[in-house]
Amino acid sequence: MDIAGKKALVFGGTSGIGLAAASQLVERGATVVAASRNPDRAGDPPPGVTFTSCDVRDEAAVAKLCAETAPYDILINAATGGDRAVGPFLEMDMAGYRGSFNKLWGYANAVRFGAEFLPPDGCIVLVSGAPARRKKPGQISLASVGGAVEAFVRGLAPEIAPRRINVVSPGFIDTPMFGPAGSERTAAVNERSAGHIIPRGGAPDEVAMAIIFLIENDFVTGTTVDVDGGWLLSG
Repeated sequence: MDIAGKKALVFGGTSGIGLAAASQLVERGATVVAASRNPDRAGDPPPGVTFTSCDVRDEAAVAKLCAETAPYDILINAATGGDRAVGPFLEMDMAGYRGSFNKLWGYANAVRFGAEFLPPDGCIVLVSGAPARRKKPGQISLASVGGAVEAFVRGLAPEIAPRRINVVSPGFIDTPMFGPAGSERTAAVNERSAGHIIPRGGAPDEVAMAIIFLIENDFVTGTTVDVDGGWLLSG
């Protein structure tokens, strides 16, 4: 896909990985609508990006935004869906565990109500996470949800062809998920990544580069691209 002149709808696109993807799309000549629950907190959008409000958990709101934004060529969802439970499963509050799957429901809503507006050569990219295939202690909910997202993509790819769908799986990335921007957040992310082959946290732009690859490469569908600093291979 030649991104120049294309239009993209990016859920979770006002901060972190989603905003980095939106910015890189604009750099390549696309126009972008970036949605989140609280776009007012994000400040002014980059040139070429329009911020709008949408909660991915709200089916009606997602369907309305997709219809209003259409037609578009690219659909990205990097929204977290809200808080996610952490800790050992046998000590976990089950409401928190169920709530962790809001990320999956948000992705399902975006694809269910957004895919119909894509052209035959359009594409979708979702974001899972490295715990989907190798969890660390306390990450059972992240592993469960990430694994479900990746299974969703593999199962759906043949169904929506020739439109393509793929997933990017990041490791520890220096994003607002880990708190306000600054040296403390970066140090915390780097500490968690110290045992990885690349011993630091990743940057949102590094994950966004993988999203761009999956958009531009027309011979890739139903697959996962890891951007995790070697998480899966580290001791």
